[in-house]
Amino acid sequence: MPDLWRVSLTLLVLCSFSSAQEIHSHGVPEKLGRVSFPVSCAPAVQEQFNRSVALLHSFAYSAAEDAFRGVSEVDPGCAMAYWGMAMTYFHPLWEPHIVPATITTAQREIQRAERIGAGSERERQFIHALGLIYKDAATVPYRTRALNYEQAMSDLAAANRNDVEAQVFYALALLANASPTDKTHEKQKQAADLLEPLDRTYPQHPGIPHYLIHAYDNPELASKGLAAARAYALIAPSAPHALHMPSHIFTQLGLWDDSITSNLAAKEAARQQGDTGEELHAMDYLVYAYLQSGRDQEAALVIQQLKNMSKLNSSDFKIAYASIAMPVRYAVERGQWSDAAGIVAPADAPPHVSAVAVWARGVGLARSGHAAQAGAEIDRLRQIEEQLRTSGNDYWATQVGILTGEVMAWSAQAEGKPDVAAALMRASADEEDTVEKLPVTPGPIVPAREQLGWLLVEQNRAGLALKEFQTALATAPGRRGALQGVARAAELSSRKEF
Repeated sequence: MPDLWRVSLTLLVLCSFSSAQEIHSHGVPEKLGRVSFPVSCAPAVQEQFNRSVALLHSFAYSAAEDAFRGVSEVDPGCAMAYWGMAMTYFHPLWEPHIVPATITTAQREIQRAERIGAGSERERQFIHALGLIYKDAATVPYRTRALNYEQAMSDLAAANRNDVEAQVFYALALLANASPTDKTHEKQKQAADLLEPLDRTYPQHPGIPHYLIHAYDNPELASKGLAAARAYALIAPSAPHALHMPSHIFTQLGLWDDSITSNLAAKEAARQQGDTGEELHAMDYLVYAYLQSGRDQEAALVIQQLKNMSKLNSSDFKIAYASIAMPVRYAVERGQWSDAAGIVAPADAPPHVSAVAVWARGVGLARSGHAAQAGAEIDRLRQIEEQLRTSGNDYWATQVGILTGEVMAWSAQAEGKPDVAAALMRASADEEDTVEKLPVTPGPIVPAREQLGWLLVEQNRAGLALKEFQTALATAPGRRGALQGVARAAELSSRKEF
């Protein structure tokens, strides 16, 4: 990252905090980019409505809800204000997409918008589309409702080709339904095709670079996202999520210093605004980047800050994942196997988060001479996988299956079964290669193919190990473990020549 970009980002963050403190004592973001979303409500609420949508585009959901509610208080007949409130309960790119406890509230708001009636056909389409997300939520699977929403947004975008918000929200709907198993990235590319021309026309719109970053957050497309990553934090520096999002692209490209800069700013902004989930999300990416840069002491400091945080809601997936992933990363990336074997997830953590801690214990036990004890962790991972599969969460069930295979591989290696170990780890690596990461994480704690490289190093199969490390680096550039693996494999190869 150019030094000028870093200086500009820092100054904008400081200025936005000063402005927020002067104007809003509760710290609601005020530098959010430029949004123009004309609605047929009282003219007095138009500016506040635009601000509410800007908050929404930066996933500042709580602040956006307050802002839309403020619109409704000034103009109770503004149907789109209630559409906006209902939108804040729909998190298309986060898990859970709709918190179960909020469904009734969200349904009430969208039904109120429907009863009031839209002031234009365009507004009616926005309200109708969102209504499909909440309609029959108790009986119709989310995936079906999300696809219905996407189709309705497609119709809206087609009928309003010159309406920037129709196009941007349609692009987000496409990203919401992008399959993590689609390695062609069809929907991501479709969304990007919508957003790239708009980005040139509306360079200060916060949603456009935000969703471009999400569209390009994969190894195939990441290099295309660098311009959006550089732009977004400067457009909306008061939004913690806008400060963090560039690091998704920086992580994909191995730009660790840039990722650290982004997440330090995002962490501080989220802390000042009381957004614990966003603060922890930034901290997780920060620990990841510090470890890849060899800045272990700074990573340890972030983890100590985590330990000092009290009353974390471990049932919240975003909070639970980050708070478990950080100490796991720190132990496993540094080969501290005894520490890894002692990690335990909170009792109320979601099962797919608990699986990360179970995996860490299993790998830690297997790699510290206690392979027999790792069997209990393998059994627990299988139980979690089955639980997730039964509940319909196939993505995370697959991820847990990959983790299970990794623990089994390290256990087999410890038990003197090298061929079995290599086959198990290769199967995990091949399976992992077929799915993309979700936005909640910078990637696997340690990619399975990188682990395969180290397994082959232990088996003194340097040539095969080198190939696996190089393949791992093609997908995850700049990872410290894989780079060290390349050096180690080369060293083993040179020894064999003499």
